[in-house]
Amino acid sequence: MEKKVRSFQIMLSAMVILAFLAMPFTVNAQAGKANFSGTWAMNAEKSTLPQGTGGQGSGMRMGGNFTVTQDANVLTQSRTGQDGTVRETKYTLDGKETVNTMGQGESKSTATWSADGKSLTIVTKMNFNGNERTTTAVWSLTDAKTLSITSTRQGQDGNPVKTVMVYDKK
Repeated sequence: MEKKVRSFQIMLSAMVILAFLAMPFTVNAQAGKANFSGTWAMNAEKSTLPQGTGGQGSGMRMGGNFTVTQDANVLTQSRTGQDGTVRETKYTLDGKETVNTMGQGESKSTATWSADGKSLTIVTKMNFNGNERTTTAVWSLTDAKTLSITSTRQGQDGNPVKTVMVYDKK
């Protein structure tokens, strides 16, 4: 009887230890969403900018360094302009619309996670001189130190313009 009790105690102790060792993996699996937090620098060599009218210039404005903070409910992107002005753009991560004020007016964005939580799609609508423009940006981590943002918008000719911006974590 004493051997059975001792075996049970050893087995129970081993199970408790394994549970504690596995806990960080379980917590991460439950969170399951990509975390884009960090300071990011554009990697021009790996990025694909659109060609032609509005291509290189608009692509470069989208590039540059920026910082992201992220918690369970909000992703905040901060960029410093050439004049030193910091512009913050916030997105709620619950699928609800977020309004951001910009120099040209307001933008309305909706951020939704992919089913596996590895990518975040942000659809932004802005009104320019009575014309609504929609941009869809898909954020994904290629690895822990590489962020890819694939953006699609309607070009001046009505055709889609796709830009792939790749950033390295600093």
